[in-house]
Amino acid sequence: MSTLSGIAGLVRVENCPRSETVARMRELTRPTWRHEEVFGRYCSLSEHVEAPAREVYEYLADTRSLAEWTLSVRGLTETAEPGLWVGDEMLCGDSTRIYTRTVANPDAMTVDYHCAWDQGEHLWMVYLMRVVDAGSVLGRPGAVVLWTNCRHPHYDRNPWPELATSPDRPWVGDFWDLFYAGHRTELRNLKRICEHRHANGRPITPDWSAPAAD
Repeated sequence: MSTLSGIAGLVRVENCPRSETVARMRELTRPTWRHEEVFGRYCSLSEHVEAPAREVYEYLADTRSLAEWTLSVRGLTETAEPGLWVGDEMLCGDSTRIYTRTVANPDAMTVDYHCAWDQGEHLWMVYLMRVVDAGSVLGRPGAVVLWTNCRHPHYDRNPWPELATSPDRPWVGDFWDLFYAGHRTELRNLKRICEHRHANGRPITPDWSAPAAD
């Protein structure tokens, strides 16, 4: 007996004729989608970068790169807790402290940024990124960068309002509807930085101790 028996709603060739399967897929392929349907719970995007995938991964895996390619994270320094960094999030005009820890896997070339505003104990904002060799998926040189955010409940309500820099400061979740646009801008920043340095024969990850060359 199949171990799938009794599971309602499965659509497989064993129980759904091809014509019905195609009809179901057409129903799910709409000409237009509401923003909430696409980005309500998850925000996913991707970009091709004309630079070696391993070098792009190594750049992303270095927490300090966030101060270059993101819109508004600046002034990162490592805290007394190894691997935990703190910097200024300038999104709201005045600085909000943002804490981040980078969890990277060199074999899978995944880079996850675990972040939070105002405090560094509960890093609930998780930015999931993966770098893929473009040769294997697009048949062309370079890298494909995949990026997904999940809508944690804290985006809808700040659990630590007493830590805000001011009572009327916007909360990160107030910008959720703009996450795709903001992350698209940041991903294009990443693309331009990596491509510029690679095209000019420079390491994508800079020597952070040296004076800025850009």
